[in-house]
Formats: sequence, C-alpha cells, structure tokens
Amino acid sequence: MAEIRTSTVNKVGPFLRILPVSHRLALFHFWFFCDWCRSIDQHVHPYIDIAGTLLEGLYHDVANNEFRLVDTFGQIVTVEFVVPDIESLSVVVTAAAVGVTANIAEAGEANVDQPIVGAKLGFARLDRATGRLSYIREVWGERKSRMRFNDGAADSTGRFWAGVMNDPKIQSPGPEGVLFRLDPDLGLHRMLSPVTIPNGIGWNPADDTMYLIDSPTGKIFAFDFDAATGAISNRHVHFDPSEPLEPDGFAMDVGGCIWSAIYGGGQVVRISPEGTVIGQIDLPTRNPTCPAFVGTKLFITSAKDDRDNERFPQSNARK
Repeated sequence: MAEIRTSTVNKVGPFLRILPVSHRLALFHFWFFCDWCRSIDQHVHPYIDIAGTLLEGLYHDVANNEFRLVDTFGQIVTVEFVVPDIESLSVVVTAAAVGVTANIAEAGEANVDQPIVGAKLGFARLDRATGRLSYIREVWGERKSRMRFNDGAADSTGRFWAGVMNDPKIQSPGPEGVLFRLDPDLGLHRMLSPVTIPNGIGWNPADDTMYLIDSPTGKIFAFDFDAATGAISNRHVHFDPSEPLEPDGFAMDVGGCIWSAIYGGGQVVRISPEGTVIGQIDLPTRNPTCPAFVGTKLFITSAKDDRDNERFPQSNARK
C-alpha cells in the first residue's frame, strides 16, 4: 500500500495512506438488509431509522466496529455496528457538503479520527470533533462553487477515485462532471469527463476491470483497469437496461456480480459479469441509493421521498 505524502502547507501530518477497499468490502450503505444466498432471500427489514434527506456513502470502519455515512447536504453520521439504534448515533455537521469518506492507514495519534473525504472543493481531511475540513488537494477554487463531490472509492493500491457533479442546491446536474483520481503521492489526475452524476465506482475481484455508473444515462460502464498504473481504457457499456431505470450506487460480490440500487424504482438488482440481470430485491422505499456487503448481509441506504404510495410505505418515514 503506497503512502500519500503531504506538504507542510497542508498541515495534515507527514504521511497519509488511504485504506483500499476489497471486492468484498467496498463502499457501505445501509437502511435495510437482506440475507444473501443463491435464491436471494427476500428478508428485508429496517436496520436503523435515521433522519436525513439523501443518505449514502456508507463506510464500514472495521477497526472501530462502526458504520459511517453521509447525508450529502452536510452531515456525517456514525453508528456503532454492534449497537444499531438511535442512541448509538453521533452526528458531525461539516463545514461543506461531503459526498464520500475513507480512512487513512497509519494516520498517527494526532490524526486518528480524521478521515479523508471528497468535499465541496476537493479532497480534505475531516476533523470529526469539529466538522472542520483541511483541504489536501483542491480540484478548483470558489469559481466552481456550482460543483460538489459525489461518490467515490479507493482502489487496491490506495488511490482515491471520486466523481464530481453539479451541486443540486445551485443548479440541475448537467454534463459538467469529472472523475478524479488522487494518488498516494498527492498527484491529481482528471480521469474522465464529461459525466453527469458519477456513482457506483468499483472493481471486479480480478482487479482488471473498473465499473462506473453515470446515473442519468441509465448505464453502467466498464473499463479495462491497470492496477499497477491506475490507467483505465476501452470504455464500453456493461449494462444497459431495456426500460428507463436510474442505477445509483453498487456493491460487488465475490462472484463478480454487481448489486445496483435502482433510484426511484425501489429495487436492488443483481447483474452478472456478462451484464444481465439475474436477481432482484424489492424494497419498501422508493429511492435506494447504494448497497454494500458486510459478510453475508447486504446493507442499503435510501433517500427520502415525500410522495405517498402504498408500494413504498417507508419512503418518507423520517423527516
């Protein structure tokens, strides 16, 4: 795992190493969970009821045995995994919108509680005690205030990939988005543009294919991936539904299948390595955002929806 070196200007400590994700433990999100088996058991029920607007970006902090997730309108929420109830929640109100978080390996005692995040203007360290953001690399200045970070993930060598989109608070999302890659030496690379709402970044178990969702297109794209260099090439459509769907985040299972949340459709679908739907989970909420595995459990976050509908009784359970 390579090191991220920072300068004294950044004032975030001498060494940062982004913890990579694995094909089993990618980005974690939760609100409902179901048992995963070959037949996909439909044992779906609330795990914990969290007040929020757009809950996503769940990260499983193994060392502290907790989940961390974001409400992209400016909060970081954590819950103890072993005590899944409202009493175990802690909330950090951040200085700006945060779309994704990750942990830093060997951060040192002074920075142990400061994860790296994709924030409003770039990649930053978050002080969980105060909500203060210390930028490591800004991708642009205030002139780009109409943009914000969305989803992201760390690859097997600790490079941090994160997508940027138009900030819905300012304007409707358009084809101005960019997929950035932050390397362990703090090199910043513009890997793909334009995109609209970049979501669901991840890699197959063989680590030779990267997947990316651009939600408004309804498509999941695949790229040839070089783990040694971080290069991507040969962009092609992996999944193109036959009906209008909006895939959001996804999780990868050990068989190389993608489990994609269908925003607005109340479903998570399982997509084979060949790009066909081979399973489906129906949820009591209209807007699932992202799923992820913890062992044999699948956790899924959702976004609030004020419309009343008997099919989705838990879409607006909390304000």
